[in-house]
Amino acid sequence: MLVLVAPGQGAQTPGFLTPWLELPGAADRIAAWSEAIGLDLTHYGTKADADEIRDTAVAQPLLVAAGLLSAAALGEISPGVVAGHSVGEFTAAAFAGVLDDTAALRLVRTRGLAMAEAAAITPTGMSALLGGDPETTVAHLEKLGLTPANVNGAGQIVAAGTMEQLAALEADKPEGVRRVVALKVAGAFHTHHMAPAVAKLEEAAKELSPAAPATRYVSNKDGQVVTDGAEVVSRLVGQVANPVRWDLCMETFQALGATALIEVCPGGTLTGIAKRALPGVATVALKTPDDLDAARTLIAEHAAV
Repeated sequence: MLVLVAPGQGAQTPGFLTPWLELPGAADRIAAWSEAIGLDLTHYGTKADADEIRDTAVAQPLLVAAGLLSAAALGEISPGVVAGHSVGEFTAAAFAGVLDDTAALRLVRTRGLAMAEAAAITPTGMSALLGGDPETTVAHLEKLGLTPANVNGAGQIVAAGTMEQLAALEADKPEGVRRVVALKVAGAFHTHHMAPAVAKLEEAAKELSPAAPATRYVSNKDGQVVTDGAEVVSRLVGQVANPVRWDLCMETFQALGATALIEVCPGGTLTGIAKRALPGVATVALKTPDDLDAARTLIAEHAAV
C-alpha cells in the first residue's frame, strides 16, 4: 500500500524548482498558478535567494505548487493514503480531491500572508531537537515556555516560541537531546502565536466548496483518517495554531498497512523520518525529475489496496 506525502516549510532551497520547469507543460502550469494567486512562483522557485524564500508568504504557496507539479509528473497514480506535514496538508488535500489545485493554492496563499502578519507581531522561531525521550523533552520545553509544535516521531520534536525562549533552549537542552537546530522558518508556527491567522483563514475558507476525499486523508491534528471534505478544510484552518502530530500520522500509515512512501518535491525530510520510524517501508523522495523513475518503479510494485 502506497502513501503519498508532502513536506512542510523549511524544505525549500534556492533554485529547487528549476529542473522541474523543464518538463513538458510544467512552466505553463506554474505560470497559470502564479497568475491565479498573484505571486511569481517561477521567480521564487528558480532565482530567489534563501532569505526571499524563507518569507512565509512566499514559501507556503511555493511548496504546495512544487508538490502538485512533481506529483503530476508521476502521471495517474492511486495511493492508498495521502498526508502532508503542516503546509503540506494543503498539497495532500488537493491530492485527495478535496480542493482543486488552484483553490488549494489560493487558500495557502492566504494562509502564508496571514501567518507572516502574525509572525511579525513578536520575533519568534522554531528549532528541531534531535534525540532524547519525548516525555522528558516536552516537559522541559514547557518549563521554558516553549511549545512542542511538531512531534515528528523518530526522536525528533520541534520547539516553537520567542527568540529569547529558543536562546534559553540552546543554553539548556533537555536531557538526552544531541542537537538543537534552528529551522528556516519565520515564526512560531502551530502555536498560540499564530492565532490571529486562524480568523483570516476561516473567512477565506467560507468561499470553498470542498469535496469528500477520494483517497484516505490522514490529518496532522490526531493522525486520524478524515472522510468529510468540510472537516478536512476545518482542520486545515485550525491546524495553523495547533501542534503537528506527524508521529500519529505515521502510526496510522503503519496500521493501514503501508509498504511504500513517496515524498513529493522538495522531498527528503519526511522520507528521512520514515526510514527511522517505519522500518521495512520502501521510500523515494522526489528532489529532482531524476527521481521520477525510481518513484514510478515503487508505484508499480506497491499498488493501492
